[in-house]
Amino acid sequence: MERRILGGTGISVSEYALGAMMFGAMGNTDHDESVGMIRAALDGGIDFVDTADVYSGGESEVIVGKALAGRRDSVVLATKFGLPMGDEPNQGGASPRWVKRALEGSLRRLGTDYVDLYQLHRPDPATDIDETLGALSDLVREGKVRAIGSSFFSPEETVEAQWTAERRGHHRFRTEQPPYSILTRGVEQRVLPTAQRYGMGVLTFGPLNSGWLSGRADPTTGHRATGRGAQVFDLSRPGVQAKADAVAELTKLAADAGISVPHLAIAFVRAHPAVTSVLIGPRRPEQLADLLAGVDVRLSDDVLDRIDEIVPPGVDVHPGDFYINPTPPILDKRLRRR
Repeated sequence: MERRILGGTGISVSEYALGAMMFGAMGNTDHDESVGMIRAALDGGIDFVDTADVYSGGESEVIVGKALAGRRDSVVLATKFGLPMGDEPNQGGASPRWVKRALEGSLRRLGTDYVDLYQLHRPDPATDIDETLGALSDLVREGKVRAIGSSFFSPEETVEAQWTAERRGHHRFRTEQPPYSILTRGVEQRVLPTAQRYGMGVLTFGPLNSGWLSGRADPTTGHRATGRGAQVFDLSRPGVQAKADAVAELTKLAADAGISVPHLAIAFVRAHPAVTSVLIGPRRPEQLADLLAGVDVRLSDDVLDRIDEIVPPGVDVHPGDFYINPTPPILDKRLRRR
């Protein structure tokens, strides 16, 4: 597996990163099987593991901690904070009060005394970024965090954070974690170029677009096609049918290229020069094995050009995807004047 440097930190990471969101109540509830999957990923050449405090209410971090016992020093470990961890008003966000408390909780669950990358899971409009960066810088100086990063930041928020760090003498965000897939290429317009301008590493998530690019004959079936995620596969919603049409064409393209749809999807994301690592989030061992089998797939210029014809650069096929278009603060009904 090829390796890349993480946002100028000097930390070398595998080009695949293991996303741990599916370990625990949100996905695979079998701890032993989940631990086995993490260790299989490490044996397969992945040494970059990403989780978050909010995943299954901390259960994911507990599972990751179990899996890394005895192997911690050989793994680059990332986690995130910021999304609500309870019903109390101060159990979330990016205030200095919560930043330090959240990290202590993550360290305890992970069974370690430091994390290599600590990321703000979402922008927090209620907290001055100067306050957040100051608290995170304290954690770096204390040796509890090696580097800090952001997730789901707009280009404007990234620029503000970088300028604030420079002017106030804080450690700066070294990475950004956006959603990116063949079907969600909007980040190519400004998010990825902005990250490149500031020398940030980019850790992309969602390369299979919530199962649309899983290679299933009918992606509208499966565990994610029910409950809260059902809207992602509701063909009656504007834009969702366009995704289905694009997937049909991509399936033919993958077959012509002699590769599977998931391998096509991940190789496409890896091909972008801004991308450091692609987060894969398997739920079952067979899914992990299949994804690892595509690590050597590289797409020719002809295949990349054909993808551009199916989904033009910089375009989100379905702009209404709930996980790629959070409501901007100014449009939140709680914050509008009227």
